[in-house]
Amino acid sequence: MRAAVIYFAGSKRQKLTELSRALAKGLEEQGHQVDIIDGERDVNTKLTIYNYIAVGTGATTFFGGKISDGIAKFLANSGMVSGKRSFAFLAKGGLRTGKTLQKLMRVMEHEGMYLKYSEIFTQPEEAQMVGRKLHVG
Repeated sequence: MRAAVIYFAGSKRQKLTELSRALAKGLEEQGHQVDIIDGERDVNTKLTIYNYIAVGTGATTFFGGKISDGIAKFLANSGMVSGKRSFAFLAKGGLRTGKTLQKLMRVMEHEGMYLKYSEIFTQPEEAQMVGRKLHVG
């Protein structure tokens, strides 16, 4: 199956890049073809060809609860994402990470994505382990 790991890094570029690569590596260990997409730089990417989509970000403020407006715009302009199985992840940092994750999930569900799982990561090793166990198929 084809999977996409999309991340919106903001000020946490290095951390989210590492988490996304680790998640992709875990999915590849299951035998899936995975593409890593930087949502802030690859703005014209179409997600129609993917069977599974993972979207990750970090909070835009220390107090949490806010994510980049670019996520909703990217998903709205990325082709057919409605009905796609998906996974939401967050890089831990700041306060109220649960609220930030809820905001990300709301944006994804607004586009019609079917959320199967969500997680807050602190280390790339955690992301890789989750990638190995995700039920993509």
